[in-house]
Amino acid sequence: MTGLTLAQIAEHPQLLTQTIMTAEGETLILRPLAAADVEKTGQFLSGLSAQTRHFSIFSGYDTAAAQALCEAIARYDKLRFVIEAPAAGRIIGMLEFSMDITPADQARYTAYGVPLDPVTDCRFGPTLADDYQDKGIGSRVFPFIMAVARRFGQQRIILWGGVLADNQRAIRYYEKVGFRALGRFTTADQLDAIDMILNL
Repeated sequence: MTGLTLAQIAEHPQLLTQTIMTAEGETLILRPLAAADVEKTGQFLSGLSAQTRHFSIFSGYDTAAAQALCEAIARYDKLRFVIEAPAAGRIIGMLEFSMDITPADQARYTAYGVPLDPVTDCRFGPTLADDYQDKGIGSRVFPFIMAVARRFGQQRIILWGGVLADNQRAIRYYEKVGFRALGRFTTADQLDAIDMILNL
């Protein structure tokens, strides 16, 4: 089913809600970010370690940043999901989609010989709480990620801001789920990053 809109998801989040199980048998809920998630999202952001923040794409790590994320629901071009651990009463991950391709993205990918199409290409970036990393959760949720992209009519996914070259764990994960590297670039913070793309 295609033709889903951000407004429809905000009104009917159950359309894109799924239960997953960790290898340890814990039940997690993967669902769209909700307006009522400010407090839990703030706790998630503030709990991220310095290393995880180094690898993430958030503009802030406090309640104000959480408020901004929740206020942006069904606005702009962003679609955000949270991974919630009901037993712990907390959000332990966030998955971010953008249906927009920036001029910088377009210029880099065109230079690689792979020009992007804003209609059928999207950007994606995941972040997990430190205590839920290295538990195989990323691999368990990725089929859902691909399904969501397809429901929006997307044909390719690129990494939001690329992946930092020193984030070897993430690079292995992206390669495992089917991304391929296209080239390197320097971020605005003068960090070495890698552009990767996945054909759906």
